[in-house]
Amino acid sequence: MYLYLIQHAEAAGKEEDPRRGLNAAGRAAAKKAAAFFKRQHPEIHVIWHSGKARAEQTAGILAEALGMGQRVMVHTGLAPNDDIRAVKETLEKSGQNNIAIVGHLPYLGRLAAALLAGGGESGPVRFRPGGIVCLAREESRWEVAWAVIPEILV
Repeated sequence: MYLYLIQHAEAAGKEEDPRRGLNAAGRAAAKKAAAFFKRQHPEIHVIWHSGKARAEQTAGILAEALGMGQRVMVHTGLAPNDDIRAVKETLEKSGQNNIAIVGHLPYLGRLAAALLAGGGESGPVRFRPGGIVCLAREESRWEVAWAVIPEILV
C-alpha cells in the first residue's frame, strides 16, 4: 500500500479570501506537483481532503491531472488540529488501497510521525506547501518511499 500525504498549496490570506482558497502561487505549485505526480503513474484508489477550500482546491488540481473524476472526497478528521487516531486506524485496516490525503499542518506531521515512529507532535518528515510525501507499507511497517516539493520541480 502507498499513502501519499500532500500539504495543501499556498493559500490566500483571510483579508484577500475569507475561505482561504489557493492564491496564484499556490495554484501554480499545485499544478507543478500534480504534473510530477502524474509522471510517477500512481495507482490511487481515492483522494481524501479536509473540506477546507485550500485542501479541496489542491485535491481538485491533483485529481484533474490524474483523471480521477469522482474519486475525490471530504473525509472527516483531517482538520489541522484533529486527532489522528481514527484515520491512522482506517489506514492500517485499508488493505492494499492506495490513498492520497490532502491536508494541513500540524495534522500531516503528526500522522506521519505516528505511522513511521509510533507518535509525537513532529517527526521525521518536514512538510512544505504543495509537497508530496509517499509512504509505503510492507505488512505492518511504514517507511518513506519518496518526497518532493514544488520548488525543485521544473
